[in-house]
Amino acid sequence: MTMAQFSGFPAEGFQFLRELGENNNKPWFEANKDRYRDSVQTPAIALVEALGSRLAAEFPPVSYDTRTNGGSLMRIYRDTRFSADKRPYKTTVAMMFVPPGSKKMAAPGFGLQITPEYAELVAGQFAFLPEQLERYRQAVLADGPGRALEEAVLSVCATGGAATGGAADNVAPAYPLGEPDLKGVPRGFDADHPRARWLRYKGLPVFAPTIPPEAVSSPALVETVMGHFRAMAPIWRWLMEYISLS
Repeated sequence: MTMAQFSGFPAEGFQFLRELGENNNKPWFEANKDRYRDSVQTPAIALVEALGSRLAAEFPPVSYDTRTNGGSLMRIYRDTRFSADKRPYKTTVAMMFVPPGSKKMAAPGFGLQITPEYAELVAGQFAFLPEQLERYRQAVLADGPGRALEEAVLSVCATGGAATGGAADNVAPAYPLGEPDLKGVPRGFDADHPRARWLRYKGLPVFAPTIPPEAVSSPALVETVMGHFRAMAPIWRWLMEYISLS
């Protein structure tokens, strides 16, 4: 199947997501499913191909998959089995680009999410698998990998006037890390180690400034996103070298 060329996420797609937020139920979605396919899913898959092909070329082994079920594009259906929130549909459009055969949320990669108001970007990894977490902690403690981590974070997060992972003079970094997962150093580790703060993380995602809707609707979106991903890539590269199981 020949994919449509990405020409920007349409205004109709933003409108659909807003309306879905107000009518998050199966009868409404089924009645508007053609609108979903035309204004949301089709341009999203075109974006998967346009952005994914650039990422695959520039950041191997990152790959992309244009299937609407099981591909790079996240399903719109929410998993409500273990959630008190029983709304059946996501009101965002999300895609993840990771090495082939990897779980989307359990491998170093790049992600994009379109909300009704803007687009969000992430690089790195949201959560480590148990074996990855052990590798991460050992890498933090080792001199070479540990220093390389601090250099990678500094090169990304210092953009915009902030130092390693924190704001300077109350100015938020352009590319902030996610917050630490633990309040303190995990049991069995030295709280006085010079890199002890990094032991509080159980994943290492870094975020970009949000992208306004007019830029999301532009054919230049792919170039805009790639510029951000290049700036965030040092953290991805560190994870690929020291944490990735692939």
